[in-house]
Amino acid sequence: MIKTLFTGTAAAALMASAALAEEVRVYNWSDYIDEDLLAKFEEETDIDLIYDVFDSNEVLETKMLAGGSGYDVVVPSGTFLQRQITAGAFQKLDMTKLPNITNMWDVVTSRTEQYDPENAYSINYMWGTTGIGVNLGKVKEILGEDAPVDSLELVLNPDNMSKLADCGVHFLDAPAEMLPMTLKYIGEDPDSHDPEVIAKAEEVMMKVRPYIQKFHSSEYIQALANGDICVAVGWSGDILQARDRAAEADNGVEIAYHAAKEGAQMWFDQMAIPVDAPNTDGAHKFLNFIMDAQNMAAASNYVYYANGNKASQEYLVEDVIGDPAIYPDEATLNNLFTTTPYPPKVQRVVTRSWTKIKSGT
Repeated sequence: MIKTLFTGTAAAALMASAALAEEVRVYNWSDYIDEDLLAKFEEETDIDLIYDVFDSNEVLETKMLAGGSGYDVVVPSGTFLQRQITAGAFQKLDMTKLPNITNMWDVVTSRTEQYDPENAYSINYMWGTTGIGVNLGKVKEILGEDAPVDSLELVLNPDNMSKLADCGVHFLDAPAEMLPMTLKYIGEDPDSHDPEVIAKAEEVMMKVRPYIQKFHSSEYIQALANGDICVAVGWSGDILQARDRAAEADNGVEIAYHAAKEGAQMWFDQMAIPVDAPNTDGAHKFLNFIMDAQNMAAASNYVYYANGNKASQEYLVEDVIGDPAIYPDEATLNNLFTTTPYPPKVQRVVTRSWTKIKSGT
């Protein structure tokens, strides 16, 4: 059972017989791990695990940059990790305490070095793409059999969006994903830090803003699965979870995911240890546990995301390792792009732009 804190006389009795039980506090994305793994970690290590969740990088970053988060392991995405490393929010990993580091996959680690040079501060947990999830039946009913379900035209062309509005469209509440995607659509550099170029993305998004039902970074999973919406711009694993939930429910909803043919953003969620982590040794034990090949496979088999652990691949179910939406083929992989963090002045521009887009004014 995941850690529940004792209070009052119960706690006093425990402390009388032994020192406070060792605990590790982990802060991860919502719906992002097989909970059986959390119980397994406690059983194998005799460490109590306190596991909290968040649903946006911005929420995590606020805690990290304020300091004193109280967590031992946190899971920022690559661009946010880089900025937080620069701010001194993380400690370097002690590789002598991570023997399972040898399981990691060079295809992924070579890319995560862009955010974490020499991968000194973090390990990859999951990676994937940002793309388009569609309810095939509803979308083709509205736009026809030749609906551009694999193209950004579906969600950034106002003509298409005006027709889809009634069946429900959700976008990620994530400017670091949505603005680069929009720049890619109009032929600009998705990694541009030029405010004038970013303004072009704002202009495009404002034209489709009236047709977006909601900006949220997790609600679209169940909404797609239930048939409550017909399109979501979201993360690959989330949309594939929605696909599988719909299939399990046998509710007649058929969900498909596509990394846009124009090119999609590749993202990385990295596990790192805050500089002021209360239990650094316990944090390393948790990271090493996650990097065990079978444990990492169990996590991917549950959440339907690709991971950065090469040794885990022999334990992945065919629905994961054999699905090109999760593990893209080489041609798709070569068409993916990555982005770098916005400098502070540009970040303020992005924040103002995103506030305007979300409000629609």
